[in-house]
Amino acid sequence: MNKVVTTAEPEKEPAELRSAGQAEPPLRTWSEKPSVVQRSRGHGWLSRLRSYFVLAPLIWAYTIVLGTLSLICSFFDRNGRIQHNFARTWSRLIMKTILSPVKVTGTNEQAIDNSRPRVYAVTHGSALDIPILYVNLPFQFRIIFKSELLAYPFVGWHLRRSGQVCINQQNPAVSIGAIKSALRSLRQGMPLVIFPEGGRTQDGKIQPFLPGAFFLAIKAQADIVPIALIDTFDLLPMNTYHIKCQPLEMRVGEPISTAGLSLRDMDEVSAKVKASIEKLREAPQAI
Repeated sequence: MNKVVTTAEPEKEPAELRSAGQAEPPLRTWSEKPSVVQRSRGHGWLSRLRSYFVLAPLIWAYTIVLGTLSLICSFFDRNGRIQHNFARTWSRLIMKTILSPVKVTGTNEQAIDNSRPRVYAVTHGSALDIPILYVNLPFQFRIIFKSELLAYPFVGWHLRRSGQVCINQQNPAVSIGAIKSALRSLRQGMPLVIFPEGGRTQDGKIQPFLPGAFFLAIKAQADIVPIALIDTFDLLPMNTYHIKCQPLEMRVGEPISTAGLSLRDMDEVSAKVKASIEKLREAPQAI
């Protein structure tokens, strides 16, 4: 079996500048990072103290309290719907706490639609990507995640008991039951969220997609919706607890159909989704 992966508009040219014959200042894309001085502005030692002694403790408090309640409710709700609502409340509290508003762009009724099977393929730059998705995807969904996350207290317990899909990347064969269950749920209309890179990026760039990333989408003949989360790597990169509060953007691309495709087309589908996500990331920042 192929290895299966684990686990939101360009600006118009100003007419005044064109008519005056002046050179238009270039638009900054996501990949064109500001200077070191600009990046560090407002994210100095006061920002670190706020992160270490205010934001991080509050996030852990939300996690412990709501994670415990979610765990208790899991004994009475096997389909995960109540746990999803706890996760959404947890996410809203986090996003209010970190003072990082998210602007959702590129959406249309076809892209954000849970009336048909959908797989949402999302970039993964930060541990805070999950709260962003829970707040901004307005429907129930399940996440495909890697088995290593089960080692985290409260978070791992919630993932195990809330109907999320656990994939063992080192030994996918042991995940056959979870894969079959996820495929059945997807065909019944439960959207799935996947992180096709297989984990968080360590440098802010898109990592190669894992083989089998879109196995479930093709098997279920489900559309794939690409989503690029912008600036979440700068918000909270790996190996740090310093949350750099800043505006964020979730860019949603056009659905990519898998109708009529087979597993032989997996590489082609993966390349198409990756190209769509890269195009979303390269678009100018929304104002």
